[in-house]
Amino acid sequence: MDSAEYERRIAARFATFDQDGNGYISREDFSTAAAALCTEFGATARSEKGQALYIGAEAFWQGMAGIADRDGDQRITRDEFVGGAVKRLRDNPDRFAEIARPFLHAAIDVADGDADTAVTPVEAKRALKALGVPEEIAEGVAAALDVDRDGRVTEQEIVQAFAQYFTVPE
Repeated sequence: MDSAEYERRIAARFATFDQDGNGYISREDFSTAAAALCTEFGATARSEKGQALYIGAEAFWQGMAGIADRDGDQRITRDEFVGGAVKRLRDNPDRFAEIARPFLHAAIDVADGDADTAVTPVEAKRALKALGVPEEIAEGVAAALDVDRDGRVTEQEIVQAFAQYFTVPE
């Protein structure tokens, strides 16, 4: 696959972050994602889990902005996303995983109905839908996240899949 095709495929993933569809990624998009997860799973922003989720969202935003916001305007355009984040993270998907980990960890805590530090594929599907993933896609993705097919989706499985999705075009 040539570089242009790789960039085109990764750019399509931009919409995942652009929660409000305004054409750029901002701190508000991360707050919107946190609010959607809190609402879906009945957590309040002031609860311990809600606070951890918002703190994780802010950390994720700061990490992304640090990598991709080339002009410092506190917004990441599609070009900045492709040019900054993807090119820098393609060679080091673990870096992307570490940027996302605080948010993903907190999201698991919010969605985890039985407090076992993992979510079921059903809980994962609910979280994906809350983040704007269409139901027919969310169901397949949630099932695929359970790599070892034990009925639990662990933080490690989610972090690895998340990093791969945003750094590997297939």
